[in-house]
Amino acid sequence: MAMIVHRETRLFHYTPTQVFDIVADVQRYPEFLPWCVGARVFPRDRDVFDAEVLVGFRMIRERYSSRVKLDRPETIEVTYTSGPFRHLANTWRFKPAPEGCQVDFFIEFEFRSSLLKRLIGSLFHEAVRKMVAAFEARARKLYGAPPGAVPEGRPA
Repeated sequence: MAMIVHRETRLFHYTPTQVFDIVADVQRYPEFLPWCVGARVFPRDRDVFDAEVLVGFRMIRERYSSRVKLDRPETIEVTYTSGPFRHLANTWRFKPAPEGCQVDFFIEFEFRSSLLKRLIGSLFHEAVRKMVAAFEARARKLYGAPPGAVPEGRPA
């Protein structure tokens, strides 16, 4: 089974700290992330915690755990600890930009199950784009529309 890798760079019209805080707030993921139906965070220390996420897609429900390392407000690194993957690594980098924050997102993973790989693998890149867009929508909801943005529901 091949490793699935996705890299994406997006400009968010919010500060690096604001975007960092949204990504770091794992227990809130079910409120806004597509396919995330549950999340728990286990306190450990200030900059490192364990998280468990329940993902649901059609008939599939999978739970996975990871260790999340925070380097506020520059980087969030996620290392897989248990679940349906053979391997999972995820990194978010937040860099100041003239218009707000450049977000560099990287994920690589490999499922243990060939069935999961076939079901989800072909949809994965589109799913990740939707998830990154969900973080952007969350920022708009929490912090308001960025300056110069067209109000939602009105043509640009």
